[in-house]
Amino acid sequence: MVEKELLDIEEIVRDSFDEEEVEQLGVKLSQLEPEEIAVALEAMPLEQRISTWQSLDADEQIHALNYMREDARKNIFKQLDEHELTTLVERMDVDDLIEMLDELPTAVYQAACLKLDASEKLWLATALAYTDDQCGRYADHDVLTITKNAKVRDAVRLFKKLKEDSEYHDALMVVDRTGRYVGLLHGTTLLGEPSHLPVFEFLDEQAPVVEGDMDLDTGSDLVSRSGYTALAVVDAEGKLLGRISIGEALENVRRSLESQFMHTAGLDENEDLFAPVIASAKSRALWLGINLLTAFLASWTIGLFEATLEQVVALAVLMPIVASMGGIAGSQTLTLIIRGLALGQITPQTYFTLMRKELSIGLINGLLWALVIFGVTYLWFGDVIIGTVIALAIVINICVAALSGVVIPVWLEKAKIDPALSGSVILTTITDVIGFFVFLGLGSLLLLP
Repeated sequence: MVEKELLDIEEIVRDSFDEEEVEQLGVKLSQLEPEEIAVALEAMPLEQRISTWQSLDADEQIHALNYMREDARKNIFKQLDEHELTTLVERMDVDDLIEMLDELPTAVYQAACLKLDASEKLWLATALAYTDDQCGRYADHDVLTITKNAKVRDAVRLFKKLKEDSEYHDALMVVDRTGRYVGLLHGTTLLGEPSHLPVFEFLDEQAPVVEGDMDLDTGSDLVSRSGYTALAVVDAEGKLLGRISIGEALENVRRSLESQFMHTAGLDENEDLFAPVIASAKSRALWLGINLLTAFLASWTIGLFEATLEQVVALAVLMPIVASMGGIAGSQTLTLIIRGLALGQITPQTYFTLMRKELSIGLINGLLWALVIFGVTYLWFGDVIIGTVIALAIVINICVAALSGVVIPVWLEKAKIDPALSGSVILTTITDVIGFFVFLGLGSLLLLP
C-alpha cells in the first residue's frame, strides 16, 4: 500500500472512536481495497471494530473477513448472535465458507450447507477431502476452462466475457472430456490465428502443475517462481480442481513468513492485536512455561559450582558475558539456517559443508573476542587466570553455539517440528548450560586451591 493509503487507514481508525463519525465510516472504507479494510479493522479495539464492520454493506463485510486473521474474525463472530451469524454465512460462497470453516459454530456451518446447491456441495466436499495445509483445500474455482477440441473462436468468446475487474485470467485451463487437465491456453497466442483451428495446437504444456495434496507453502512458492499468473491445481487422477493465482500465492508466502517471524517469539501469527486479555495470556503462557524450565536448568548448572562462586565473586560478575556471546553467535547461525531451509537451499550434500563453515566462523570470532575480553578482564580484575578462564569459555561456547545453530534447525525439520517455533528456545538452553558449565568448571580447576 502506498503512503496515502496508509494515511487513509490511520484516519479511519481515529474516526472509529468518534460516535459522530461512525455512520460515515462505511463510505470511507468502501473506497479502500478489501485487504486494506481488513487492516483498518484489525487496528481498532473490539468495540469500535464491530460497529465499524457493521457499517459496511454485506459484500464488503464478507470480503473484509476473508483478509482478516483468524483470531480477529473469531472476535467479530463472537459479537454476533446466532441469527446474525447464520444470515451472514448464508451469503457466503463456497470459497468463503471453506476459508472461515474452523471459526464457525457447527450449527451455523450446517445451516449454511443446507443452502448450497448440488454443485456447491460437491465443491465443498472435494475441498474438505484435503487438510487445511494442502493446496487442494484452497484451490480457487473461479477458473475459465475449455475443452481441448474447442476452436479458437470459442476461446476468444470466453475471453470477451471477462469482466473488467477479473484478475489473472490471461489464460484458459484446457481439459479433456473427463475433466483431466491438459495445459494452458494463453490469450496472446491466439492473436491473428484463424478462428476455425482447434485450441490444442496452441497449448502451453510446459507450465508447472500444483498437486492437490501438495503443502500450501510449497505450492505457493511454486506459483510465485513459475513466471505464470496462475497455475492449475489437480487431484491424484489429474482432474482439474481449480487454480492458485500469483496474488493468492504471494499472500500465502507473506503469511508463511509472518508465521515464522511470530514463531521465533513463541506467538501465533493469527493472534488479534486487541484480543481479550485472558485469551492472549493463555496463548502466550505455554512458551513462558517452557522458558522457565530452561531457566531452571541453567540455574541448576550454576548451582553445581556454588562453592566456586562463593570464593571467586568475579566469576559471578562475568557469567552473563559468556551466555550472551554464545546466544548471539548461535542466533545468527540459527537464523541463517532457518532461512536456508525455507528456501530449500540446504541438502544432505551441503549440510556438512555448512557445518564446517559455521564452525570456522565461530572459531575465528571466538578467538578474536576472547582476546578482547581477556584484555578487558585483566584490566578490570588484574588477574591473568580469570582472563584466561573467560577467554577459553568464550571460544568454546561460541563454537558450540555455531554447531548448534546448524544442527538444531535441521534436526527439528527432520522431526517435523517448526524450527522457527522452538529452535531459539533449544539454542538458548544449550548455550547457557554449556557456557556456564565450561566457564565455572574451568574456574574451579584453575582458580580454586
